[in-house]
Amino acid sequence: MAQNKLLKDTVWVPGGILFMGSDDFYPEEGPVHRVSVSGFWMDEHAVTVAEYRRFTSATGYVTVAERAPNPGQYLGVAPELLVPGSLVFDQPDGPVDLNDPSNWWSWVPGAQWRHPEGPESTLHGRERHPVTHVAYEDAAAFAAWAGKALPTEAEWEWAARGGLERAVYCWGDAFQPRGRMMANTWQGRFPWENLKTDGFLGTTPVKRFPPNGYGLFEMTGNVWEWTSDFFRPRHPGGSPPCCVPRDPHVETPEQSYDRLAPDAHIPRRVVKGGSYLCAPNYCLRYRPAARQGQAVETSSTHIGFRCVIRAAERGPAEQA
Repeated sequence: MAQNKLLKDTVWVPGGILFMGSDDFYPEEGPVHRVSVSGFWMDEHAVTVAEYRRFTSATGYVTVAERAPNPGQYLGVAPELLVPGSLVFDQPDGPVDLNDPSNWWSWVPGAQWRHPEGPESTLHGRERHPVTHVAYEDAAAFAAWAGKALPTEAEWEWAARGGLERAVYCWGDAFQPRGRMMANTWQGRFPWENLKTDGFLGTTPVKRFPPNGYGLFEMTGNVWEWTSDFFRPRHPGGSPPCCVPRDPHVETPEQSYDRLAPDAHIPRRVVKGGSYLCAPNYCLRYRPAARQGQAVETSSTHIGFRCVIRAAERGPAEQA
């Protein structure tokens, strides 16, 4: 009975050989290489506000955005700025320099998962939207409480492809087949012009767009999703047919640091899937192969997560 509840709202993703990555878009996505992925169950949609609320109510958990930053991690930052908060998208009025994300991102004191745009905002009407403003440890804490885990990068990408080998998108190679929007992405010129072709300005409720071939909803667009892998600037090279890596997982942070970033001392994990802020003119990453490194203590209005249950982690009786 408990196991049936654990598997509620999950779908089975059969194992297979994944051509992981892409050589056609951004450098960090290459090179394409083969890996073997074992079967697993995955949440059919991103963890919602309602689901995260149940977790915090049951455990009293306090997210990273609700805690004051550690001064030791932010040397030189004025103490008055080291208050609980999170990153919020702030749409400019006109074209801006796309090389400077501060033109559209603002650190907002009091922003957190219950108050996505700042302390005066609420979650009214968003119970079925993906929870946001969750840092890596916030997502991992939920997964542990739920008896699940965060997916590896390989598991996530394999699931996102939905059985379509090397297709550009989760649903095929055409972005808008027959003119239909298949994901919640930015329509218009980012970051100042949002045409709302899909009817939404920000996140959408889960299961708003068609599922992929495995029955998974919004694997791309809507919100970026945390994986358990530490980030590497490039994928490893290919392996000979005899030695295809099985269930790869980057478990050490050595290559994950961004030496040029203000938070260069903080390790990064891989996020996948892109978000409602991804556009053709900036961050064309609403694709299974797309990937970015995200500092583990970062939370924002466009990062969420979903969980997996691995078959190998269940007992024989549970697998019957």
